[in-house]
Amino acid sequence: MLRTPSGGAGHGTAATDSGLMSIGTVLNVLRDEFPEVTISKIRFLESEGLIEPQRTPSGYRKFSADDVQRLGHVLRMQRDHYLPLRVIREHLEAMERGEAVPLPTVGRQRDGEPTLEVSEAPAAARIGKAELLAAAGIGEQELQEWESYGLVAPLEDGAYDAETVTVASLVVELGRFGIEPRHLRVMKAAADREAGLVDQVVAPLKRHRNPQTRAHAEARTKELAALTVKLHAALVQTALGVRLP
Repeated sequence: MLRTPSGGAGHGTAATDSGLMSIGTVLNVLRDEFPEVTISKIRFLESEGLIEPQRTPSGYRKFSADDVQRLGHVLRMQRDHYLPLRVIREHLEAMERGEAVPLPTVGRQRDGEPTLEVSEAPAAARIGKAELLAAAGIGEQELQEWESYGLVAPLEDGAYDAETVTVASLVVELGRFGIEPRHLRVMKAAADREAGLVDQVVAPLKRHRNPQTRAHAEARTKELAALTVKLHAALVQTALGVRLP
């Protein structure tokens, strides 16, 4: 099991019982920086071997402070650098070997000023169909139904964006309350409209020839996405007259 290096003695050893946290507590800790993280996402990262929380005799997960630090590191690399899990795993392994693996890469213009090197199409974290089915605990027939309603969709190469695991897990959880996939088309339509609004704002920056401007477009997109998600949540809570923790 890999652990994010912290420089302290004995790093990577099992934490004492008094320092262990439940998955719900970990979720609350991470949501300050990662408001979209879910329990399903944490479980998926565990299934990919990026974290390995301890287990109680009854099977409950218990996370140490090192586990939480590592989770934050993984989520940060996904959010800020669009890295697939395989690359993140390799990066962590290199860190543990004491190798310097900087993220992101920085180049220099001819005048000596630093510039951020941005690829034309940053690699997004992705998973295969079998991994998605296993992580969400669903069958192919359910996946096909959800695809027919536009709730999830494969990429051009047949793989899926890793965030699809979160979508699938939430669809499953809502199903326990009798909310069927066909009922969720209105949510998908609203999300598409919100995404279209954000894309309309940042489109001029994305088309710019300057790599730094395109990098700024990515940062602006994430900022606007976070704001729209918060606004959507606040509007739903207001409409229902509830306050979520």
